[in-house]
Amino acid sequence: MRRDMEKLVVFSPEVVLSLLLCFFVFVLSRYYVSRRPANNGRLPPSPPKLPLIGHLHLVGPNPHVSLADLASKHGGCDGLMLLHLGHVPNLVVSSPSGAEAVMRTHDHARKLVTTHLLSATKVRAFQGAREEEVGLVVAKIRAAAAAHSAVDMTHLLGTFTNDVVCRAVSGKFFREEGRNEVFRELIALNTAVTAGFNAVDYFPSLAKVPLLQRVLLAKTSRLKKRWDELLDKITEDHATRSASLPVQDEQDRDMVDVLLSLQHEYNLTTDNLRGILMDMFEAGTDTSYVTLEFAMAELIRKPRLMAKLRDEVRSKTPGTQQMVKADDLGGMYYLKAVVKETLRLHPPAPLLLPRLSMADCDDVNGYTVPAGTQVMVNAWALGRDTGSWGEKADEFSPERFVEGGASAAADFKGRDFHFLPFGAGRRVCPGIGFGIATVEVMLANLVYCFDWELPHGMREEDVDMTEEFGLTTRLKEKLLLVPTIPPQHAHHTS
Repeated sequence: MRRDMEKLVVFSPEVVLSLLLCFFVFVLSRYYVSRRPANNGRLPPSPPKLPLIGHLHLVGPNPHVSLADLASKHGGCDGLMLLHLGHVPNLVVSSPSGAEAVMRTHDHARKLVTTHLLSATKVRAFQGAREEEVGLVVAKIRAAAAAHSAVDMTHLLGTFTNDVVCRAVSGKFFREEGRNEVFRELIALNTAVTAGFNAVDYFPSLAKVPLLQRVLLAKTSRLKKRWDELLDKITEDHATRSASLPVQDEQDRDMVDVLLSLQHEYNLTTDNLRGILMDMFEAGTDTSYVTLEFAMAELIRKPRLMAKLRDEVRSKTPGTQQMVKADDLGGMYYLKAVVKETLRLHPPAPLLLPRLSMADCDDVNGYTVPAGTQVMVNAWALGRDTGSWGEKADEFSPERFVEGGASAAADFKGRDFHFLPFGAGRRVCPGIGFGIATVEVMLANLVYCFDWELPHGMREEDVDMTEEFGLTTRLKEKLLLVPTIPPQHAHHTS
């Protein structure tokens, strides 16, 4: 699998040579064109740039951090800054007022059929299946606890969220023929392709170079073929199964069943079905997993907060239960605060999906944003804005979200522009309800069923919180934790 990924993301020497030749061909013309003012309006502030590459040299391995630092030095007081990444102008938004101006006034994106796929009713209908998947994870951790072994939380939680999404999308038979493993591999390959450096993203003219066209097409077509074959097999199996079964209960219908039932009403083509399903797999897996991983990393570094969460969950869950159920979560306000605080400090996608300005916008907080400008909202910077969160904005403190806290009323559904882990406007993530339900019930069970400590010899300050940037940002190093079964739950292992 690693070799496949390397083939997909590494340019050959011939391609590198082609790129260098193209740079010399275009450098002078593009440089002089880039120096011309796009219009007579007032452009957002911008740091000095270099010929050809613009501001690319200022962006480090964690772009969300680099862009936040640049905005603090070169951006306007409203958190707007114009950067040229290669030949592509980018409006970087790092403040709540800037995010509101861009996302509320100038967002014209589409909304999919989430009323049927990700409604609150559908999230509740999947409750039993979600709890079954949590039970499988708890059983694995109990086995590790009995053996006094450390648990690779990175792998465990990544596998869990992948399996939850696979089951929700394609049904309880998703483990047939190892499909869950295939999905996990394809999602990793997708991440490698889309998150890696692609020169065409910054120098669009290079897409016209024949050699580069062939390389880019080969890179994506192999992956697309594998996705298409897998998704087509799943939809065919569902269509065959549905034709031979009586009408299913809502809780037994997965998302493929729902899509097939809506295919004629919404005129969904085969490509439409493939695209929606691929989005569900990609978006649903990593976002929940990294939130759980960061939550456990923050809690293990602060034993007082871990104990506070553990006490709440255990006091609100009937002692006769082996596990926390979704119906028990309603009164767990500190649990919800921990999840919110994790999303504030560690938004799964720190740079929200870019949007393209199709025409000149003359009223973005007094600035003109030229047509063709990509708009990037830095959700990571919004969550650490001291004007919104106070001087201790970098500190993990769930108390800010509990009743009486400074941000008790804030939510992550796109209405509060200082807190946008899932976006806002018509492009807000449609899977918020599904993802949060998955995170809350898993996190509650982790602290209900087990006590946690670091491997022998490690201290709280030794936990490496270094991030690795990608489509979703995760911990660079694996999170290893040691579980023990508390005395009151020892009888559950028998």
